[in-house]
Amino acid sequence: MAKLIYAMNVSLDGYMEDEHGSLEWSISDDEVFEFWTDFQRSLDTYLYGHRFYESMVYWETYDIHNDGQTGKTGEFAEIWRNAEKIVYSRSLQSVLSARTELRYEFDPDEVRNLKASLYKDISIGGAELAGHAMNQRLVDECFLVVHPVILGGGKRAFPDDLHVKLELLGERRFKSGAVHLHYRVIR
Repeated sequence: MAKLIYAMNVSLDGYMEDEHGSLEWSISDDEVFEFWTDFQRSLDTYLYGHRFYESMVYWETYDIHNDGQTGKTGEFAEIWRNAEKIVYSRSLQSVLSARTELRYEFDPDEVRNLKASLYKDISIGGAELAGHAMNQRLVDECFLVVHPVILGGGKRAFPDDLHVKLELLGERRFKSGAVHLHYRVIR
């Protein structure tokens, strides 16, 4: 049975996007990027909200030859393209990536069945979508990389009405000052 993991870069004050909707504030040095690439290897499927999907679909057309990049960046793109993706949105009419399905409604039973049918884990991205999944007791773990930056506003990584207890399973400190916190959701 697969675990559903909420994985997100977060500012020290709890935001996943700045006030302009940008994710560019997070540290993307080689060490942090390698961590996220290694994490992607454990996944089979991504569940995305509309806006988070739009930030990730970049990897569909990423070409290591045109960008002049090699190594982990190209590997990340390949892993992303090969994974199954489900996008939840009421406003999107179509998706821009292969191996991607569009859903207009979040169905907790569908996610439960998906978890039961897969061996590799599932990632969920987007604060609102993750909040819905947490309220339905679907999220098993949280992988948060907390970056040493205070944004002072933007989109919060967790919705205000969410109350979930967590157990710390592990941590990792990066040279950049970012810290990975791995939590299990206590049911």
